Amino acid sequence: MKFFRIDLLTLLISLFILNSCKNKDTVGLDPGPALQLNGSLVDTATVIVNTLKEDSVPTSSLAKTPLGYFIDPVFGSLESNIAVGLNLPGSVPYSLPTGTISIDSAVLVLKYADGFYGDSLTSRYKVNIYQLGAGARPLGKTYYNTMNWDGLANKAVLLGTRTFNVRSHDSIKILNIITGQPDSLIKVAPQLRIPIDKNFVNSILFGASSATLASNTVFQNTVNGLYFTMDKTGSTGAGGIMMFGLTDSLNVYYKATNGTTIDTAMVALPLGIHTAQIKHTFSTTLQTEFADTTSSRNSIYLQGLAGTKVRIKFPYLKSMIKNIGNIVINRAELVVTPDGTTIIPFKPQPKITMYKYDIAHQKIELEDANSLDPRYQGVGVFGGYYGTATKSYHFIVTAYIQDLMDGRTVDYGTYLAPVDTTNTTAIDISPTPQTAGRVVAVGSDKTSASRIKLNIIYTKINK
Repeated sequence: MKFFRIDLLTLLISLFILNSCKNKDTVGLDPGPALQLNGSLVDTATVIVNTLKEDSVPTSSLAKTPLGYFIDPVFGSLESNIAVGLNLPGSVPYSLPTGTISIDSAVLVLKYADGFYGDSLTSRYKVNIYQLGAGARPLGKTYYNTMNWDGLANKAVLLGTRTFNVRSHDSIKILNIITGQPDSLIKVAPQLRIPIDKNFVNSILFGASSATLASNTVFQNTVNGLYFTMDKTGSTGAGGIMMFGLTDSLNVYYKATNGTTIDTAMVALPLGIHTAQIKHTFSTTLQTEFADTTSSRNSIYLQGLAGTKVRIKFPYLKSMIKNIGNIVINRAELVVTPDGTTIIPFKPQPKITMYKYDIAHQKIELEDANSLDPRYQGVGVFGGYYGTATKSYHFIVTAYIQDLMDGRTVDYGTYLAPVDTTNTTAIDISPTPQTAGRVVAVGSDKTSASRIKLNIIYTKINK
């Protein structure tokens, strides 16, 4: 009987642990009989919210770099352009092929990365490729989204263009060029392939001086970078923002003729340092929101690509102690509910984050999101995911709210912001240009049942 009780206890503990590891999408303040919390519920705590412009962010050599143009009827227009450098083949000294060289074609290859936001069904896109002007090339330093690469581009000479539909998840077939062997058709990852002017390629590679080809550093400092931008007059529909990994290359397909021997070959110029210039042209609605940062707003607006963030305040938490007495918070949950718009291309951002400022106004994790805090329960429990069942975002902020009420921490600023959805192992708190999604959510509108809420379950204690 002794062993039976131990086994039963172990089973119950295991079930509790497994049940507590659910994604926050399925966990709420009504956890069901198995996890019933005893205590009193307060769902009327005052929450003050304001939409603010996001700070500028670095966009140098991102894992995912945005490109596109998106017309949003609520936020305004959003544009992202790319500046990129070029490397010698293999990023090492390059020796020209022997014989007479003639270029068959040159193709800029851009592999899609996860994160497209916009209209992939009806919108038609046109991208133009230019060279940056004299002395303009991304080099090894930090560039921000506000850098004006557009003003540095030589738009008098179009190097390449392509009209296309976004197919970010569809593989394609291309001809694989094999030196000395028959070419073959192969399937490759989803990508955008843009034809580039052969004369331009010939001038920077096959017609380059031996000194330029002898060093990748010299090549990078001699050949100006490339500039990618959407042709607004050649594109149709609402548009969208696509993500590219930019670990790709400018592929050059050529023939080398040696006497009676003609062979086809391909040489790749890897893309080098890359960065994005992001432009937000905010609507009148957003300009009105930015102008009022004191009174709580009925709607809040979150936009990726370093667009907007939302400041949250909980001004009357300490008054709960005065009115109720000393309490221990069993659970505190912030609930953010979008306005109901879920149709493409305006579906809610899949994930948002929540963070705070320290005394120096540097971004830091909330106690509930800090893995060094003993009260931290993991990424899934902290939350921030859009729940398809609840149609809302949930954050567990029990430790943070308890510390605010007890005076153990000071609210120097608490914020919501969009965050990249691909990171599932950590809680991001920095503004990112690697997600383009947006959310329009209900703010402190007292007439709406979907208003932003701080739900607190507490137990009163006697001291």
